[in-house]
Amino acid sequence: MKLSQRFSYGFSIAAAVLVCQAAGAGAPADGSQGVTSRGATSAGSAAGQQSATAGPLAPMAGINGTPAPGTPRVPGQNPHGLQVYLRAGLKTHGPGLHDYPQFLADWSKLLTEHGAIVTGSLHAPLAQELTNVSVLVIYKGDAGYLTDADREALEAFVERGGGIVSIHDALCGPDPAYFATLVGGGKKHGDVNYTLEANVPYTVVDTSSPLMKGIAGVSLRDEAFFNMTWATSPKIHVLATTVIDGTPSAGAHKGEVVPQIWTYEHSLPGGQPARTFVWMQGHKYANLAEPQIQTMLLRAIAWAGRHPVEELVDYEPPPPASGAIPTPATQGAAK
Repeated sequence: MKLSQRFSYGFSIAAAVLVCQAAGAGAPADGSQGVTSRGATSAGSAAGQQSATAGPLAPMAGINGTPAPGTPRVPGQNPHGLQVYLRAGLKTHGPGLHDYPQFLADWSKLLTEHGAIVTGSLHAPLAQELTNVSVLVIYKGDAGYLTDADREALEAFVERGGGIVSIHDALCGPDPAYFATLVGGGKKHGDVNYTLEANVPYTVVDTSSPLMKGIAGVSLRDEAFFNMTWATSPKIHVLATTVIDGTPSAGAHKGEVVPQIWTYEHSLPGGQPARTFVWMQGHKYANLAEPQIQTMLLRAIAWAGRHPVEELVDYEPPPPASGAIPTPATQGAAK
């Protein structure tokens, strides 16, 4: 089932997210709105769990993704899958742009159908929410704005070897040098550092990387960033670059060759080796549904979690048990 087929009903999930948040005790300190209040997160309330995510192991799971004793398994869920947390946020741009709530709705379904165990929210994850998570996927602008508690939870996650997949302007914030220590590169909020609507043709630098399979020759109509603060020790591993298009906001940066897709393997002081994958496009939300991009992101999530790169791409759900209620995923497996 293609991601584009979900658009017709994905908004009902996103709407349920906001309804659940309105019933909570309040909004997060970072100004975004979670599925529920900070005290009862998306993984910690029955309504939020069922409406905003695909369910980590089963509905009504606890805050760390562990189901309550005796809870029935989610139909079609892979109980042994890679655990992924989707960090989204409220929509910040016009129609079709930066649609973070829609991402939470669509990709929770997509990843579940590809064998992952998914939780997520519209706020920076609490430490408890990341307890069993292997990969944190961030599609939320200015995710570099962190409270002390947010920063502590994120650093603890990375220190134990948690993987990050950063999409578009997730790496933007007030301190790009700090965020570069986590994802390899950072973008300063407020700087004119974008092409806006532009051609973004990719030149694959590492043709041997399985993450770049099918990306050679791809060109998007999206947005590119050029004035980055880069990590220096270690440096990023560049997967693909683009030539900055000549737009008014690009100015003198027209023609520069700038990395747009990379990996970053590093360790925080005293921590375990961690992996990050960065894709700097996604200004236009529909580009996440482009087949080559969608497949690249599935591979990147598996790679960041130290699972086989093709695990999510190749996942086939088992046929439904006798008497079980079929789901879209199991119906497809049974055909």
